[in-house]
Amino acid sequence: MVVEKNVPLQPWNTFGIAARALSLVRIQSVADLLQVRTMPELCDAPFFVLGGGSNIVLTGDVRPVVLKMEIKGFRLVQETPKAWIVEVGAGESWHDCVEWTLRNGYPGLENMALIPGTVGAAPVQNIGAYGVELQDRFESLDAVDMRTGQSFTLTAEQCAFGYRDSVFKHGAPTIAGQGADARNLGLAGRAVITHVRFRLPRPWQPVLGYLDLERRREQAGVDCPDARQIFEWICEIRRAKLPDPAVVGNAGSFFKNPTVTPEQCTDIIAREPKIVHYPMPDGSVKLAAGWLIDACGWRGKSIGKAGVYEKQALVLVNRGTEQDSVTGGEVMTLAKAIQTSVYERFGIRLEPEPVVV
Repeated sequence: MVVEKNVPLQPWNTFGIAARALSLVRIQSVADLLQVRTMPELCDAPFFVLGGGSNIVLTGDVRPVVLKMEIKGFRLVQETPKAWIVEVGAGESWHDCVEWTLRNGYPGLENMALIPGTVGAAPVQNIGAYGVELQDRFESLDAVDMRTGQSFTLTAEQCAFGYRDSVFKHGAPTIAGQGADARNLGLAGRAVITHVRFRLPRPWQPVLGYLDLERRREQAGVDCPDARQIFEWICEIRRAKLPDPAVVGNAGSFFKNPTVTPEQCTDIIAREPKIVHYPMPDGSVKLAAGWLIDACGWRGKSIGKAGVYEKQALVLVNRGTEQDSVTGGEVMTLAKAIQTSVYERFGIRLEPEPVVV
């Protein structure tokens, strides 16, 4: 195993921010992770897991050891009358995973097509789009505890999934008497996901609740679209709304859609009748963060080389060049200005989705 030094990270973060990893190790197997623990210069050092770099903002050179996840592989683990169980390596591209399942006759992930990033990052963020979240298709995952070297498996319940949230985004509480068995209370900076398994229900049922999908269905004159058709519609919708990171640097949706109580929503609607909102199964109401940002006049605006995308105010973009890129500081200055505007007008605090490093 080679420890690479002063590695440029600009090609490995979709915002295209210029920064370096002081130390970087490519992880292609569980054995590689275990070897990291035996290396004197690495075993006690903090680490940062890098997948597709699609949900991070680099504010400077990365001092923790960067573990570049490159564990590959797809396989059907089990097929039952009720589901296909599929296992995927953490280093595989998420979109490639969606395509592979469809190509092999295991539908169910199509609504999450074109979400950037890797499979290993998907449970961390509990990714989701167009009516489906990862937790809806999740079976279990394997990970390595980097403190002990032990491999372990977590179920959906143990992952503590929430809206763009999981146990992997929180540190373990420092409570006397709680050791490794408390791993389900917080695994940030401790565990590294190696494989993820998905439960894809049989018989397959389409998820078509979103207006954009219904419009596509009506335009196509299709009453019962198949999974491949939904996949293609999702790709078309996302490409029309969101910039391609290969062309315009970005980290996808920058803010979470906030949730409020029905009473709070009623109060906001009284002041802002056009606000876009969605009732949730738990009784709360989700507000469209992009609409809130747009209403504050931020669409198309910039601070330095950080800008708000013209077609979707929820996306912040890199208006610099490869040679003169936006900085993480500029991105966060813009993000904080947007947060302030939204709070002053609506009394709502927007929470960023990306990890700030």
